[in-house]
Amino acid sequence: MTARYELPARWIRFDPNAVFRPLVSAHAALIALKEVPFQRSWADELQKIQLKREVAGTSRIEGAEFTERELEAAIQPTPGDLETRSQRQAAAAAATYRWIARLPNDRPVDAALIAEAHRRLVTGCDDDHCPPGQLRGPDQNVTFGTPPHRGVEGGEPCRRAYEALVTALRADFREHDPLIQALSLHYHFAAMHPFLDGNGRNARALEALMLQRLGLRSELFIAMSNFYYEQKPAYLQALSDTRAAGQDLTPFLVFALRGVEVQCRRLLAEVRGHLKKALFRNRMHELFGRLRSPRRRVMSERQINLLNLFLESESLSPADLQQRTASFYKVRNHHKALVRDLVYLLDLGAIDIDSADRTRLHIDLDWPTRITETEFFAWANSRPKGKKLTFLAS
Repeated sequence: MTARYELPARWIRFDPNAVFRPLVSAHAALIALKEVPFQRSWADELQKIQLKREVAGTSRIEGAEFTERELEAAIQPTPGDLETRSQRQAAAAAATYRWIARLPNDRPVDAALIAEAHRRLVTGCDDDHCPPGQLRGPDQNVTFGTPPHRGVEGGEPCRRAYEALVTALRADFREHDPLIQALSLHYHFAAMHPFLDGNGRNARALEALMLQRLGLRSELFIAMSNFYYEQKPAYLQALSDTRAAGQDLTPFLVFALRGVEVQCRRLLAEVRGHLKKALFRNRMHELFGRLRSPRRRVMSERQINLLNLFLESESLSPADLQQRTASFYKVRNHHKALVRDLVYLLDLGAIDIDSADRTRLHIDLDWPTRITETEFFAWANSRPKGKKLTFLAS
C-alpha cells in the first residue's frame, strides 16, 4: 500500500532526548573542523575533492551510473560533450553546487531560490520530462521510495504545501538549531516531492546550502551526499521511518546528524594530513639544510627529493621508486645509490616499510614530532651501512 503525503501540523517535531547526543557530537565535530589551522591552497584542493564526492553521491543515490573518467569530465567548470544522462546530471549538479557556494549569506532560502536551484539541477539532463523550476500540476503525481510513498497531490495541493514549507522556513524553522533546520528542510522537501523529477537532488542541495551557512561556506564543505550514498539503505530507511512516524523527524535527524559528525571528522583528518605534511617539509628542510660538507649537501638534496616524492605519493613500490628517481642521481645505474639512500631514511625513521605490504615504503608523517637535532646529527655522522632492503636487491 502506498503511503500518502500529509501536510504536517508541526514542521519540526522530534524527541529532544534522542536527538540531544548526536546533535552535540555533530556540533563538536563542526567546531573542531572550523578551528583547525589550514592554508587556503589545502582548502581549495579539498573543496574540489568534496565537490566530486558530493556530486557522485547525490547522482548515484538516484541510480546514475558513470565511470571515474566520465565523472571527472562531467564536473569540470566547462565540461565538453557529455554522452549519457548520468553524466549530464552530474555536470548540472556540479554547476549548481558552485552556484550555491557563491550565494551571499543573506540571500533567503525562499520559493525563488528553491525554484532556481531546481532549474539548474534539471536543465540539460532531465528537462525533456520535467519543466525546470515548475511545481507539479493537476494529475501530475509521483510515487517514490521503498516502501513506496506518494508525494503531495499535484496542482493546488502541491502549491499550498510548497508555500507552507517556504513560510515555515521563515518562521517555525528559526526556533530551532541551524543543523536541525538544514536536515528538516531536506526531509520535508524530499517527502513533499513538489517537482516531477530532481527532488532528492534538490533536497540535498538545499541542505548543503544551509550547512555551508554554519561557517563552512568560505572554508570547508562537507559532502553529506557522499555519506548518504555510502549508507543508502539506512538513508532511505530513515526517511521511510520518519514518514511512518507521522513526520516525527527523530529517525532522520539521528541518522543525518551522525552523518554530519562522520563527514566533519573525515574532512578534519584530511586537513590534519595536509598540516602534518607541511610540518614534515619544514622540519626536513630545517635539518637537512644544516649539513655543511659538499658531499653531505649532495646526498641531502637527493634525500630531500626522495622525501618530497613520498610526501606526494605517501606509499611507493620498488617499480615506482626505480622509475621516478632516475633524475635524482648523476649515474647511469642509480639502483645502489637509491637503496643506500632508502636505508638511510629508514634508519632515520622518516620512512617505513608498509606493514600490510612489505614490498612498499611509506612516509611517516609523525617523524617531525619525534626527531631531535641531537638525534639527527648523530644519524648524519653514523650513516649505517649494514642494513639491506631485500625486496630492492635485484
